[in-house]
Amino acid sequence: MNIGELSQKTGLAASRIRFYERIGLLKAVKRKANGYRSYPPEAVMALEMITTGQQAGFSLDELRLLLPADLANWDHQHLLTTLRQKVNDLEEIERKIALNKAKLLEVLTEIEAKPQDMDCQTNAQRVMSQFGWDILPTQSQPKTK
Repeated sequence: MNIGELSQKTGLAASRIRFYERIGLLKAVKRKANGYRSYPPEAVMALEMITTGQQAGFSLDELRLLLPADLANWDHQHLLTTLRQKVNDLEEIERKIALNKAKLLEVLTEIEAKPQDMDCQTNAQRVMSQFGWDILPTQSQPKTK
């Protein structure tokens, strides 16, 4: 099939398909005598795997190492190890995001709890001191050396 057909079947722009070929992710490409690219049916599956892998958090470099040159010859153990590591990486990212979210919600709650008679600068100092953050000196606070 030509690049237009492949583009239509995968929903990817021809430029993206050529990019994947250029960086070595799409390997099953032949050139016709006229110089046009010819893609085998497996190219559809390879491109779907690349886009799915990217959506799952794999970088293009990781995918290049993961995908075999011949899609019929997978290294089963390498595939399992890589997928497990990616799941662990994503779980760590989720953990960090949850901690960051909890901290932001705490700060938000404290900012929203500003007493009516307190100005914003004083409230900011109050909130920052509660979380152990550096407090900017104000006119009423002496500067330390």
